[in-house]
Amino acid sequence: MMQSLMASLVSLKCWLPLEPPSSSVSRSRKLIDALSSNHQTATPPHNNNNNNNSSSLIKPIVVNGNPPTFVSAPARRIVAVGDLHGDLDKTRSALEIAGVLSSDGQDTWIGGETVLVQLGDILDRGEDEIAILSLLRSLDIQAKANGGAVFQVNGNHETMNVEGDFRYVDSGAFDECTDFLEHLEEYEYNWDEAFVSWIDASEKRKQERKMSQSYWGPWKLVKRQKGVIARSVLLRPGGPLASELARHAVVLKIDDWVFCHGGLLPHHVSYGIERINREVSLWMRGLCDMDGYSEIPFLATRGYDSVVWNRLYSRDISDLYEYQIDQIESILEETLQAVGGRRMVVGHTPQPLGANCKFNCNIWRIDVGMSRGVLDSRPEILEIIDNEARVIRSKRERFSELQVVDYI
Repeated sequence: MMQSLMASLVSLKCWLPLEPPSSSVSRSRKLIDALSSNHQTATPPHNNNNNNNSSSLIKPIVVNGNPPTFVSAPARRIVAVGDLHGDLDKTRSALEIAGVLSSDGQDTWIGGETVLVQLGDILDRGEDEIAILSLLRSLDIQAKANGGAVFQVNGNHETMNVEGDFRYVDSGAFDECTDFLEHLEEYEYNWDEAFVSWIDASEKRKQERKMSQSYWGPWKLVKRQKGVIARSVLLRPGGPLASELARHAVVLKIDDWVFCHGGLLPHHVSYGIERINREVSLWMRGLCDMDGYSEIPFLATRGYDSVVWNRLYSRDISDLYEYQIDQIESILEETLQAVGGRRMVVGHTPQPLGANCKFNCNIWRIDVGMSRGVLDSRPEILEIIDNEARVIRSKRERFSELQVVDYI
């Protein structure tokens, strides 16, 4: 098996568009067919009850940048979800609360023309990381077919793993990498089909793994080595999972709202957010030597004031002097003015009292530490309609009257 994993490091360089095994589910095939026919500016169908403008057709979503950087989503309801850290159960609960995921276990998109944004840190501290990524890709395919969309931004734990920093990896996540690499081999390295189908296959693989724990008992070290090798194969720059992460931005602007994991600062905007996204993407795809880009985009991924590590806006300010708080607010206002945005949404720093806003609600902090590997708190999501935002904590609240929540 170890030789098979090492051989995979070479064979993953080629993607062979062959047929999947006969046991593959038809739903995954339908999703792939939908993926091949989707266009970023396709005309959406009529609105449904999940949107606030249900009387007529609305304009299509238009995406600019590669990865997506500037998005026009006219008249769309936007929902944002914070850090997930490998907890698939909490992820499903959050998406159900957001009104975009069915509760029947079929992982069906029910959000219509809604736009879903996930703010990074899907990796580390939990065992179902690839399953969550697979679920979000599946939902994006379904959403686009209904005039909606799913966007992700990369967080510091995504960039850490591409760097090979596995300090916070759950033991079950190493096992998932081993299982997924075998799953990928079964699909003859047809990435799209293997990746989208993983959300259906992962639970079965997990159960099979638990049943074989007695077999692996005396060989835990060998098992861990297999997991580390598999993770390295998948997440090294240019690896298949790193290349999947490279599809996503570090900074995303949807209409007047800015979404990023840690926080955007004026010098980031001066450098260029599209440039930041492009450089991180090239690095993750193993193309960092092209066009003179540095090996690791420091401005986005390294340092306390990088885009994915910055905690200036999300930290507890109760111990700061008033002039310090004023300085932070001034920096936030300068950043928003420079990028042409009205509000910013960040994750990264768990909020023990729940999602909240500060500085006249110009910044929304929505990492609630929902993963069992963090605070194991109840899921919360941010809903934005007509530039007004509120935090939703239950399915019942989703149907209550929209109001702006002010935590100042």
